[in-house]
Amino acid sequence: MKIDVPDWLIILGGIGQIFTALIYPYIRHNVFDWYNDVKQLKPLNQEIAKTYGRYIQGLNFSFGLIAILLTEDLQNGSRLALAMTGLIAAYWIGKVATQIAYYPMYQIPQKTLFKIGSYFMNVLFILFASVFGWLFINNLTQHITLQ
Repeated sequence: MKIDVPDWLIILGGIGQIFTALIYPYIRHNVFDWYNDVKQLKPLNQEIAKTYGRYIQGLNFSFGLIAILLTEDLQNGSRLALAMTGLIAAYWIGKVATQIAYYPMYQIPQKTLFKIGSYFMNVLFILFASVFGWLFINNLTQHITLQ
């Protein structure tokens, strides 16, 4: 039995992903003091770390745009919909798994804003993983049914 993902939920996920892309530099700089840590690396490693940071930011923004602009296309059961929702679901499920497995070992600054922000971001990541996991399962079900 297939239960459709509401368009508004996909769009909300898209807006949230764009939000994470836009807030990402603030979090790196003000919460994690990331830039000072990166300065301690060799120049090539500094550039690699910065490049990966831009990749993350770019993927989050791109996934958000895809969700907002191609809401119907992400649900149509095509091979492309299956591939895209699978990719986005794997990305966010991996993020949530990493968050659970590794991040509790580290302390974020104990300012109230950062603690609330941490919970809010975790809720967003779980939302993204859930919405795109749901979309992927729906697309997989449709794709198998069409075969």
